[in-house]
Amino acid sequence: MIDAEILDRGTYDRAVDRFRDEAIVLPTFAQLAEPAKIPADFADRLADVGPDDAHPLNLFRVHWYNDASRVRRTEIPEHLVLPSSLTGVEATIAVALGDRFPMIGAHKVLAAYGCLAPQVVTGRFDPSTHRAVWPSTGNYCRGGVAISRIMGCRGAAVLPEGMSRERFDWLRAWVSEPDDIIRTPGTESNVKEIYDECARLATDPSNVILNQFSEFGNHLVHYLCTGRALDHVLRHVVEARPGMTLRAFVAASGSAGTLGAGDYLKERHGSLIAAVEALECPTMLRNGFGEHNIQGIGDKHIPLIHNVMNTDVVIDVSDRATDRLNVVCNTPEGRAFLSTERGVLPWMIEALGSLGISSICNVIASIKLAKHLELGPDDVILTVATDGAALYGSERDKVLARDFPDGFGEADAAATFAEHVLGADDGDLLDMGPEERERVFNLGYFTWVEQQDVSLEDFVARREQPHWQQLRERLDEWDGLIKEFNGRTGASRSL
Repeated sequence: MIDAEILDRGTYDRAVDRFRDEAIVLPTFAQLAEPAKIPADFADRLADVGPDDAHPLNLFRVHWYNDASRVRRTEIPEHLVLPSSLTGVEATIAVALGDRFPMIGAHKVLAAYGCLAPQVVTGRFDPSTHRAVWPSTGNYCRGGVAISRIMGCRGAAVLPEGMSRERFDWLRAWVSEPDDIIRTPGTESNVKEIYDECARLATDPSNVILNQFSEFGNHLVHYLCTGRALDHVLRHVVEARPGMTLRAFVAASGSAGTLGAGDYLKERHGSLIAAVEALECPTMLRNGFGEHNIQGIGDKHIPLIHNVMNTDVVIDVSDRATDRLNVVCNTPEGRAFLSTERGVLPWMIEALGSLGISSICNVIASIKLAKHLELGPDDVILTVATDGAALYGSERDKVLARDFPDGFGEADAAATFAEHVLGADDGDLLDMGPEERERVFNLGYFTWVEQQDVSLEDFVARREQPHWQQLRERLDEWDGLIKEFNGRTGASRSL
């Protein structure tokens, strides 16, 4: 965990100089949680900056309040309230849309900022000499490369070679050097191989490893920014129909950063936290292992930043469901079925393009939980669409060739929907009591203490909730350092 103190004054001063020269201003975490706090002159200048431009001002778009164009700001985070014709359940399932984030069209760019900014303002990262290394199964490393570039430094992506073609296409356009894309063996579940490569890279002191699975800035930025954004979505949903109650927050584990938003919501609403994983790799559910294609979830381990002892439910979803529903949601035949047979409105069908593979996973998990809890229309489940379908066109083609070699028609869409939406049940779901929480917590020991050299004291401290509550003090402390850093660069005055 990064302390709120300057570690190396020389590194700090060089960062100040670089940011002054590049006219880079850092937003505070409070501003990203409530973009209305961003000064008006910044918002005015943003009008001339494209959301995919490698421009420092895009740091001020790294929040949940962008509209579909990713140029303008909204009062309420954009979201979908899914109709029962699409979910098959009465419960109200609301999905915040991560494809509104700049540069990468995914919310992991927020996590990347939450990990790098504290390093810079505490004199731990020198943008003139250090290379930021971003280990990931896809979106986080893209977010890290984007944040690195617009913060005036070099970034490297470490990710499995089996990830979608679209991810690699994006990376090639953004990295400084071709060797800043580092492919490791395997696919989603091969996180250990990523760690091994990072250990090799860390022998070079110019590489700074920003491991999303252990960087508490990832947890904290989602606790504050994603948690507050989802709370805002909830208030908007309840205003439309008073008397509704938040019952749960559902999110795939991945690095467990997004699950931090569940802590925020539970504190305010008493809602459950449901952590989701792939059924083909049932680590939390059954101490299991395996390979899967729900891209955006790295498994076979328990992230250090997962507040396991505050998790209430584990839900497993098969990649068979996510692969095939990606085809239903994003082909003319699938959309025709949803329109004619399910009565889904055209605008909602078009909006399904904002749901990528892991986003579909979150929706299916929400459906399973709604059935398990026997929820009604006044019960709300909140979840997130981490990214959109644009990243998975090549994966959709693979599934069509593999599963539907004779072509995909409306009958295939109907069978897929019946099996994976209407047929979703509360199998492969576990209510987490004290013993189950302890079991899952203990699984993390083998990764973090035995393999990654986390002290036993620091590992065990995570068992108690006051530990996590005390971590949140860092947010205000980091914001104070960000303000001081901006004052020293004077860059805000040059805008």
